[in-house]
Amino acid sequence: MNIILLGPPGAGKGTQARILTETRGLVQLSTGDMLREAQASGTEMGKRVAEVMAKGELVTDEIVIGLIREKLAQGGQGFIFDGFPRTLAQADALGRLLDELGQGIDAAIELRVNDEVLVDRIVGRAEQARAAGQPVRADDNAESLRTRLMAYYKQTSPLIGYYHAKGLLKAVDGLAEIDAVAAEIAALLD
Repeated sequence: MNIILLGPPGAGKGTQARILTETRGLVQLSTGDMLREAQASGTEMGKRVAEVMAKGELVTDEIVIGLIREKLAQGGQGFIFDGFPRTLAQADALGRLLDELGQGIDAAIELRVNDEVLVDRIVGRAEQARAAGQPVRADDNAESLRTRLMAYYKQTSPLIGYYHAKGLLKAVDGLAEIDAVAAEIAALLD
């Protein structure tokens, strides 16, 4: 089973991906993790990634698809795409890669949220963490979150229509309690 998790920053995609890896044995493919892993690997692809990142440039879609190809070739019971695709071009490239490998996407799950409630929740959590002396992301403040949300709506939200048109989109309430979201996702996948 291959699934894509969609939703704005802070909607809980990473948390739900971890739950799915534990409960269903799926492999989480996080673009950021794959880039860091490749950079440290010393492989040809890893050297390309390290070179691009050392220059402060964005890694191309071609490189990311190459990394995903490598991960898919390792096999497994299925994959969770977390943070990829982010654009329609990436979605098309991923679709072509999966077709080539005789695989497909089983579901694209959107974690729907109310933006203002999401911002309040994340900023509140960051303030609690700071008060407890715990580390906090530098961009977990209202202004940065709104900027990240705008980037999401410009670049990534078109994927909702894309996967809806393919009959793959399913939606859950991303602001519900973690266990409730996980149960709703499980019900959609069963």
